[in-house]
Amino acid sequence: MSFLSRLFGSPSGGPPDLEKELARLEEEAENARPGYVGSAFNRAGDLALRHDRSDRAFEYYGRAIDAFLGDAQREAARGVANKIIRVRPAAVRTLCTLTWLDLASRHPAMALLHLRDYVAAARDADERPRAATQVYAMARASDSDEFLEAAADALDRLDYGGRAKEVRVWLRDGAPDAIEEEDALASACLEAAIRSNDPDAKLLVDLAPDSDSSADASDESEDVDVGEPEDGEPDLRD
Repeated sequence: MSFLSRLFGSPSGGPPDLEKELARLEEEAENARPGYVGSAFNRAGDLALRHDRSDRAFEYYGRAIDAFLGDAQREAARGVANKIIRVRPAAVRTLCTLTWLDLASRHPAMALLHLRDYVAAARDADERPRAATQVYAMARASDSDEFLEAAADALDRLDYGGRAKEVRVWLRDGAPDAIEEEDALASACLEAAIRSNDPDAKLLVDLAPDSDSSADASDESEDVDVGEPEDGEPDLRD
């Protein structure tokens, strides 16, 4: 029995035709009522993973996460994301999603942990501009000095020293878009997690090292988010 089968359980008398069962679950997701689409994709991911089809599994899990986020089911999305991380600890986009969800739920310790792992994975995957875009957006919305410090250090590690300097100024003046009200923060973070896949989003441009970081960000920083993978890359949350 493979490691993945041991981890997620072996199907008892599994489906005689994997493709047929996956097609059935895709059809179920297509016809599901709002709130139930993610569950069908999640089950398809579990089924594919039990049959050692990890790439298919992560594709379904990514679709499940997107569906759960679209239905504002944050904890369901977190549960599926954690399935991916258990098998692929360096799944860049999944770590980004988890960090946003941690901020939405005000889980500061988990936010710091996932931020650290996200930055490390993004560096290894040569995804620094996208990661810097997301970390900067997270910092703009945060009302936590601890997270702002961690975000500034993260931007330094991503080679965005000018933006790191700017975020450190916010430790004194407050982040420009800081949200204190819990429901408003949760809504904003959820929307940011969804928009992190926007193919038309702008990527962050660093500030010059000698720029006045006390000033507000330049035009390039007003609408920043993470784009889709480059052409030819699979649209997975890794």
